[in-house]
Parts: sequence; structure tokens; C-alpha cells
Amino acid sequence: MTWLLLAGAIVLEVAGTMSLRASEGFRKPVWIAPVIGAYLVSFTLLFLCLENGMPVGVAYGVWAASGVALTAILARILFKEPFTWVMGLGVVAIAAGVLLIELGSH
Repeated sequence: MTWLLLAGAIVLEVAGTMSLRASEGFRKPVWIAPVIGAYLVSFTLLFLCLENGMPVGVAYGVWAASGVALTAILARILFKEPFTWVMGLGVVAIAAGVLLIELGSH
């Protein structure tokens, strides 16, 4: 259950970030509610994840790292932003770091 809460927090944080990008600096007000809502629910799910006993280092590490990687990939797909091979190496490094954090917590 804790990992599902964390997955939901990650998905909503990325959705909030993509909505923030789509708002073009809040010049498109239709995106304000999705940005605020997604971030509020994301932090609530992260809180619940911690409340259910997941160590903060693991929860925040996985949440932040996954958010960075997914945001970079989705920004390429949705907004045609650059995604270079160096950025790809960064995503791989993030994934390796998250794995090490999880393995080290046991």
C-alpha cells in the first residue's frame, strides 16, 4: 500500500509539473487549478506514505528522482523539449541512485 501511495504521489507531481509547463507561466489560466490540485494531492500522498512507515530518505529520494526522470521524458514527448544523450545518461544515473537508496535502506 505504501508503494502505491508513493506511485500516486509521483504521478501527480509529474502531472502538476506538466500542467505548470502547459500554463506557459500562468498565461493560460485554465491550467492553474490542475497545477495546484496535483501538487496538493501529491504532497498529501507523500505525507500518507511517510505516515505508513516508509523512511523519509527512501520516499523522498524515489519521489524526487522519479519525478525528475519522468518530467524530462514527458517534456520531450509533450512539448518537444530537448532530450540529449547526456540527459539520458542522467536518467540512468537517477534510476541507479534510486535503486541504491532502496537497497541500502534494508
